Amino acid sequence: MDRHAVLTLLSEHLPVLRERFGVQRLRLFGSVARGTAQAGSDVDLLVDFGEPATPDALFGAQFYLEDLLGCAVDLVTERALRSQFRPYVERDAIAVA
Repeated sequence: MDRHAVLTLLSEHLPVLRERFGVQRLRLFGSVARGTAQAGSDVDLLVDFGEPATPDALFGAQFYLEDLLGCAVDLVTERALRSQFRPYVERDAIAVA
């Protein structure tokens, strides 16, 4: 799935993600964001729940997104993102409108 298709789907479903799972901010990063994804690539998403995410919110959002996108999703919370990886993630990150 290409960057435009992923961003379009995520934008369309952002209201549901906010209402059902408490997502406040969602950003695409990694190979899909860079346009270098290959068949079988997962979709990397940086998510901010605004407060510590409950397991239900985190896994619920991940399963919802995997069903929506039809592929594996690596969902990383803002709080869990390690400081040594943050510059690389921030460089690629594209905000979902």
